[in-house]
Amino acid sequence: MLITRTRRTVAAAIASLALVGLSACGGSDEPAADDAPAATSSAPEATDEPTADASEAPAASSGAQPEWANPATKVGKKISTVKAGDITVDVYQVGTSKATRDGQFVDPDSNKPLLAEGDDIVFVNYVVTNTGAPIDLGSSLVDVEARYEDWPYLQGMDSVVDDALYEAQKVNTDALAPGAFVDPSIYTLGTGQSFTYGENFKYQAGSPIEFSVTAIPVDSAGELLHDQRLEAKATGTIK
Repeated sequence: MLITRTRRTVAAAIASLALVGLSACGGSDEPAADDAPAATSSAPEATDEPTADASEAPAASSGAQPEWANPATKVGKKISTVKAGDITVDVYQVGTSKATRDGQFVDPDSNKPLLAEGDDIVFVNYVVTNTGAPIDLGSSLVDVEARYEDWPYLQGMDSVVDDALYEAQKVNTDALAPGAFVDPSIYTLGTGQSFTYGENFKYQAGSPIEFSVTAIPVDSAGELLHDQRLEAKATGTIK
């Protein structure tokens, strides 16, 4: 079992998630708990986010992006497009860098980091666009998970949390702009509007990769509408 720390937060601290190692070529049986790797460190402390009354929730802008979003960045070369209902996610490969610290997971056999300081990492940028009617989203907005074809674990891939690296690549660490958090979490994405954010993971040139998109609308009270859940997958190749 792998233990992960928060990779990306939107409005609140997320507790560490337990991961289960899965061999890339093995059967469907999950490994015993005795094979569980230890976490490299405990989850970071949460930082308080300002709250606002529901009546103060930022409305969708009439422009190209909603008022609650960080300024959109469109950098890199497109390697995939995922369409989940009226939500389209264009995936761009941006650039590479060196990991400035160890990642969040360790190998269950060697107890060494899966992503170590000094390893090559690649950044991807997700451009999320609503092509349909306005949609109210919760704090998770539109989630994208990237997995190399040969990634051997059930949880998504490891990454390095370093704002300076994201800034150098011109990629947003989060879609939500500072101070835009509201409670209940209702963020309207208008027709034709876009927002962007990205992530990094170990660089494997020439590797096939799959991107999974999930978006769950919310009602007027901010409750998730699971029966309206949008999901889709698409593949690409990291150059």
